[in-house]
Amino acid sequence: MANDELKYYEKIPEPTLRRLPWYLAYVKLLKGKGDTVVSSTQIAKEINVDASQVAKDLSFINISGKTRVGYEINALVDILENFLGFTSQHKAFLFGVGRLGAALMRDSGLNQYGVEIVAGFDTRKDITDTEIDGIPVFRMDTLPEKQKEYGATIGIITVPVEKAQEVTDFIIENGIKAIWNFTPFRIRVPGQIVVQNTSIYAHLAVMFNRMNAVHDTYD
Repeated sequence: MANDELKYYEKIPEPTLRRLPWYLAYVKLLKGKGDTVVSSTQIAKEINVDASQVAKDLSFINISGKTRVGYEINALVDILENFLGFTSQHKAFLFGVGRLGAALMRDSGLNQYGVEIVAGFDTRKDITDTEIDGIPVFRMDTLPEKQKEYGATIGIITVPVEKAQEVTDFIIENGIKAIWNFTPFRIRVPGQIVVQNTSIYAHLAVMFNRMNAVHDTYD
């Protein structure tokens, strides 16, 4: 990636990056219905954000709408998918083939968003040397040779929390460049490694807290 491209990606606020997939999902629904244009006001109403915020977010991806008309849906879908990286396939290894890990391996929808899980890894003898929906599960100690074979860049971690850092260190040593961390442990990585934390338990805590707040307000 050229330096100017790197700066372009770095200047985009993370909240914007989180909202763009919501916009994409909505405009793809409109496309499926046969609509050809959409306004920032329509998107804002559906996503529950200000129309000015939608316009500002979309300005980061170099698309502009027509006054009193809106955005051309086909172009918006193409640009959003390309910008978010959903049009390129990224090979991923999954580490920790428990219930959550196995569910992710069975989720064919990930392929639509640019992630192809090509293999799983585990230490349990009852799961290794088997397949889940055609995806092989290997012993953890075979990672170095399997990485040479597959060339995965993403590591998806669904291991027990006490193993999270150990597995992280091991997979980084073997060429993984980005980590999708499903454990509640905040892993430590070198500066050049990209980490996305997706803790189900943390999200549950937020939901429960908000439920209690609403209950106290209307009780």
